Amino acid sequence: MRTIRRTGRAIDLPLLLITLALMGIGIVTLFSITHADPHPLYKKQILWMALGMCGLIVAAITDYSIYTRFSRHLYIANLILLMLALLAAHKTNGASRWIRIAGFEFQPSETAKLIVILTLGAFLTDRRETIRSGKTFLLSLFYVIIPTLLIFKQPDLGTALVVITIWAIMMFIAGANIRHLIMLLLGGILLLVIAWHSNKLLKPYQKQRLITFINPQADTAGSGYHVTQARIAIGSGRVFGKGLLHSTQVKRGYIPEKQTDFVFTDIGEELGFVGGTLVTLLYAGLLLRGYQIIAAADQDLYAKLIGTGIVAMIAFHVIVNIGMNIGILPVAGVPLPLISSGGSNVIVTLYCIGLLESVSIHHKQMIF
Repeated sequence: MRTIRRTGRAIDLPLLLITLALMGIGIVTLFSITHADPHPLYKKQILWMALGMCGLIVAAITDYSIYTRFSRHLYIANLILLMLALLAAHKTNGASRWIRIAGFEFQPSETAKLIVILTLGAFLTDRRETIRSGKTFLLSLFYVIIPTLLIFKQPDLGTALVVITIWAIMMFIAGANIRHLIMLLLGGILLLVIAWHSNKLLKPYQKQRLITFINPQADTAGSGYHVTQARIAIGSGRVFGKGLLHSTQVKRGYIPEKQTDFVFTDIGEELGFVGGTLVTLLYAGLLLRGYQIIAAADQDLYAKLIGTGIVAMIAFHVIVNIGMNIGILPVAGVPLPLISSGGSNVIVTLYCIGLLESVSIHHKQMIF
């Protein structure tokens, strides 16, 4: 016989403190980058962070298991929002990603990552007994491929890759057959080869990003410009950096998207190797705390799965963003969590951290 007991733990203080530290670095960095602009972004970032902290508190005090009751409704709502983004969204740089509500630009693809984690976790928990079957594997893939394709259509390749990564890691943790995952990976490689020879699946600029990844020097004035200039800026920061407000490459406009995708470049230029290492270590600490929370909730599958999804999402963003800033990964257009400017990403990230806190506080323990 077995029973379920709530742990009733307190909030995870190290996770919260690391989160606050990263938020502080984000505000200082955006102040340094945009303080001289007519509408400095750090002021909006403070507002977004305040809203995000409210979300974190709500998520932390709410028992995470409540989302299993509404998983179908959340899934449908997610698809509706993503379709609205395609049909009626505000276009920026040719992408239909933002829905404007009362002057606030809301990005459905950001909330899509959170909803996929919550609903896929419920989907897999309900099918824990058949997780190794081919049928469940295909059903789970179909479950995430619909929102993924809607995100890809916007187009937002970076976020689509995040969702697929979340699915793959959650499936692995849930106990899926490894052979199924390997076969899908091989199929994905084959699809990439086909897509490379078709302008319908991969757009020319997406192909060029992959070419630039292999050889950034091939087109330093074009597709390789971002990576080349980012390397120059970070390298110029050397060990201790040029100091806050004293960047030259970033301030003179050599770095595109300096407040979002390439915000780490400013950290490297102004704070140097030491500052970049500190930020990286803070992210490592955040991910470690997430892993420890997941490990403590090992007997609660839903808690373990949503915790895994959140850690996978944050890890993907951090690794890819820093990697593309220093030129070892292709430019994928993903923000740096809690540091890059952007309301939707900040609010969703903080809500996800609140969910990790909820798992720490409310996870159930099986007693035999």
